[in-house]
Amino acid sequence: MKKQLASLVLALAAASPVLAAPETYTVDGTHTFPRFSYSHFGYSTQLSRFNSTSGKVVYDAAAKTGTVDIVIDAKSVDTGYATFNEHIQGEDFLDTAKFPTATFKSTKVVFDGDKPAKIEGQLTIKGVTKPVTLTVTDFKAAPHPMLKKNVIGANAWTVIKRSEFNAGKYAPYVGDDVRIDIAIEAIAQ
Repeated sequence: MKKQLASLVLALAAASPVLAAPETYTVDGTHTFPRFSYSHFGYSTQLSRFNSTSGKVVYDAAAKTGTVDIVIDAKSVDTGYATFNEHIQGEDFLDTAKFPTATFKSTKVVFDGDKPAKIEGQLTIKGVTKPVTLTVTDFKAAPHPMLKKNVIGANAWTVIKRSEFNAGKYAPYVGDDVRIDIAIEAIAQ
C-alpha cells in the first residue's frame, strides 16, 4: 500500500505543472529610452528623450504579476540642442539641480491574457508624485539570442499634464499635455 501511495504521489507531482517563480530583470540602459513629446505653439510636436535610465522589473509569467521600478536621470535630457537641454533642466521645467531624477514605481500590473496590458503606478517628477497608468502596446519575454539570458521588452505610453508637476511655464502656448513613451528592455539577473 505504501508503495502504491508513493507511486501515486510521484505520478501526481509529475503531472502537475511546474510553477515559475518571479524573475528579477535589470533595466538595460543601452536599450531603454523614455521619450516625451508636446505641442510647440501648435506649430509642431517636439520630441525629446532621456539618455540614462536604470531600474528593475520583477515578472512572474505563471502568476501574471509584476513590478516595475524605474529611475530616469533627468540631467540626461536630450532635445537635440545643448542650449535647450539646459533650458529644460532649469527651474521652470525639470529643475535638475534640486531634482536630478524622475521615478516610476508600479502599484499594479494588469494582464490581458498572458501579457501585461497596463501598468499602474506613481510617477515622480520635480518632487511631485502623481498616479499614472502606462498602456503597454508591445511586450515580449524570451531568451536573448546573443546574451543567452532571459530578456523582457516592452513599449508603453501615458499622457501627463506638466503643470501638475510644477513644470507648466508657457502653458497653454507650449502644450500642457505631455505624452511619455518608453521603450524598455531588461535582462534577467
